[in-house]
Amino acid sequence: MIELDDHLSMEDFLRVVRDREPVRLGVWAGERLKKGRAAIERILESGEAVYGVNTGFGKFQNTRIEADKLRELQRNLILSHAIGVGGPFPADVTRGILLLRTQSLAQGRSGIRTVVVERLLEFLNRELHPLIPSQGSVGASGDLAPLAHMALALIGEGEVEYEGTVWPAADALDSAGIEPLELEAKEGLALINGTQVMCSILALLVADARILLSTADIAAAMSVEALKGSHAPFDELVTSVRPHRGAVETAENMRALLAGSQIRVSHSNCSKVQDAYSLRAVPQVHGASRDALGYVAGVVEVEMNSVTDNPLIFPEEGRVISGGNFHGQPLALAGDFAGIALAELANISERRIEQMLNPALSGLPAFLSEQGGLHSGLMISQYTAASLVSENKVLAHPASVDSIPTSANQEDHVSMGTIACRKARRIFENVLWVLTIELVSAAQALDFHKPLRPGKGAAAVHEAIRDSIPHLARDRYLKPEIEKIRESVRSGEIVRIARAAAGPIK
Repeated sequence: MIELDDHLSMEDFLRVVRDREPVRLGVWAGERLKKGRAAIERILESGEAVYGVNTGFGKFQNTRIEADKLRELQRNLILSHAIGVGGPFPADVTRGILLLRTQSLAQGRSGIRTVVVERLLEFLNRELHPLIPSQGSVGASGDLAPLAHMALALIGEGEVEYEGTVWPAADALDSAGIEPLELEAKEGLALINGTQVMCSILALLVADARILLSTADIAAAMSVEALKGSHAPFDELVTSVRPHRGAVETAENMRALLAGSQIRVSHSNCSKVQDAYSLRAVPQVHGASRDALGYVAGVVEVEMNSVTDNPLIFPEEGRVISGGNFHGQPLALAGDFAGIALAELANISERRIEQMLNPALSGLPAFLSEQGGLHSGLMISQYTAASLVSENKVLAHPASVDSIPTSANQEDHVSMGTIACRKARRIFENVLWVLTIELVSAAQALDFHKPLRPGKGAAAVHEAIRDSIPHLARDRYLKPEIEKIRESVRSGEIVRIARAAAGPIK
């Protein structure tokens, strides 16, 4: 059981979101919520005009709302803002949205009742997942449209996925024995004014990208062996004089994966002076992506434990402050950075694929085919990789440099952060394919070096691939086989195999 209080770690986030571990509200969080709500009640009693409590929203900020209309105001806010489009987010993203919104609200700075936060947790624990369209957020004031779809389900509107089926929310709540909420003053705004959609997407991406970083090093090590490349560029002396952390870690991985190589010994006296950059500069290129994704992870950790509502309630100081914590710019830049960093892993991987398939560069049979001409071998796998890399270049154009004013120019600068994070996830999926193609290509190339064995980490993965799919002696339908290896990459199985053989792979 995860208890929400002051800090939510990435590990706890994943346990709730993907492992479906139950979660409850911590004692101190409950106390903070009571204090925050009491502050809102005092505002209502005083008649003071406070944005979103007893006024309209956006351009309607100066329109006062009568006390007997405040519940209707909050319900209308949810109904009017739920105009997202596009396919729904997958369950893990939706669960992340529910959890992160709960964590933010539980800080007690939004002035909502405890029952609202507990209802969000009930949706999580009962696996009642609101159907949240993936498009329609400009990333300030937060993820308004998608979060409104989340909030719809709490009031018995919209649709939810429950027990494996899509239901009208009212029917699902009735089946689960849950009464729809009637929102009080400030609560509708508090539910939708935040960055939790983009943060959920990016947090899950950061978790999954760790596997890609390790897999990229594994694929590179296999390609180095397949091409009889030099191991010298991975010597610790090289990174010691330019010690970026990512480069140091990548070089360490390469040394571990290549240790004990018989192939290296076989060409120790060759006349070749230097390898192509895609082999020689692996620590510098992969390492830069490591460092970039490390920065993104830091941004996510801060955001996961932040309050992104507006206005903010500070009961101890007796203040209500309208600010800009809902603005998604920190995540927008991080999302764009993540996409660019991931795209580069595919860029350099595709070059290594070309090095192996091109006989003028590899010294291996053309396209790794034993009977070139009659058989095409892996020729078209490089086409596919090139296509995905080119698509990534389009997707890597930063969304965060764009801004379109909304709400009659009241909200005159927005982040487009949710677009940045969605694009980064699409890039991730493309990179997953490219690295898989490199692994399959390197396995085919290494077959031609038998009986010489590559380094122990590379050898273990080579053997695992061959246990899963056979050597390509004749042309055959390859897509299902490549998909099979891709799922081994996605699940982390390829990384686990390499670690078992080579020791710790960062």
